[in-house]
Amino acid sequence: MNIEPQEDPIPEETTGRTLASQVQEQLQTVISGQESVIQGLLTCLVAGGHALLEGVPGVAKTLLVKCLAASSDCDYSRIQFTPDLMPNDITGVNIYDQNENRFQFRKGPVFGDIVLADEINRAPAKTQAALLEAMQEKQVSIDGERHALSELFTVVATQNPVDYEGTYPLPEAQLDRFLMKLHVPYPSEDAELEILQRMHALGDAAPKPEQQIQAVIQRNDLAAMRSQARALPIEAPVMQYIISIIRKSRSLQSIALGASPRAAVMLMDAAKALAVLRAKEFVTPDEVQTLACPVLRHRIRLTPEAEVEGLSPDSCIQELLQQVPIPR
Repeated sequence: MNIEPQEDPIPEETTGRTLASQVQEQLQTVISGQESVIQGLLTCLVAGGHALLEGVPGVAKTLLVKCLAASSDCDYSRIQFTPDLMPNDITGVNIYDQNENRFQFRKGPVFGDIVLADEINRAPAKTQAALLEAMQEKQVSIDGERHALSELFTVVATQNPVDYEGTYPLPEAQLDRFLMKLHVPYPSEDAELEILQRMHALGDAAPKPEQQIQAVIQRNDLAAMRSQARALPIEAPVMQYIISIIRKSRSLQSIALGASPRAAVMLMDAAKALAVLRAKEFVTPDEVQTLACPVLRHRIRLTPEAEVEGLSPDSCIQELLQQVPIPR
């Protein structure tokens, strides 16, 4: 009897919780005290979504992305956003080749697997908009010709929440393209002491600590995990739970602008990715609750009264989570 050959399953050591722990172990050789941010970045990477890191200068936002890229064999590129940055500086440009007697397309830094958009709010709206098509469609249009981006294309942007001079706030349409907005806080005292000890131990290697990171994610592993996340089962009650959270955000007294249907899709995709990282066989309400704040905090707008009272988007999201029954 002939037996058809079957595709080998994804090796256990390159999936789910084991892979997440390997990446966290590598990143924590350099980064201290940012476990939740690392989990959020990994979730975005597996979900195929983009992340916005917000934090004051010096809390290792850029280093986090460099270390994440170094833990994989994905192509990495960095875009330093400045007020004079032009759209073609990001997407690329057609250059006339006299020898060939034709225009040739020279790719910009957006043609990478993991793209760091550093200080994204320092560029004007026209340049910021150059990322919109790339983030949504995974393609760029140059002189009427479309160029496809990598299937693993992921943008991780950073911005400083306290420096307003010389910055351009991201428009709502672009904020909505980010799967998560992750706050990068100050580390604890113990973590900060550990940072000093590690930097001291690195010696001459301290200026580039990301070079200490070993690659533990292969491109095919990441692609397989994304497929696994998209196919992960999610039961109807959990879907209804997500919809109830989204719809409740539109009626909560402290929220002027609630979450959109796209937010519901994003929350579901993120929950499926986190379930894969936790080695679960289906999505539970716990993943939804864990990711509600990072997925929704940049998609809602508080009322002026709520802002005067000192409420934050996270506190309002926690309030609506308490008002939505959890499926059993």
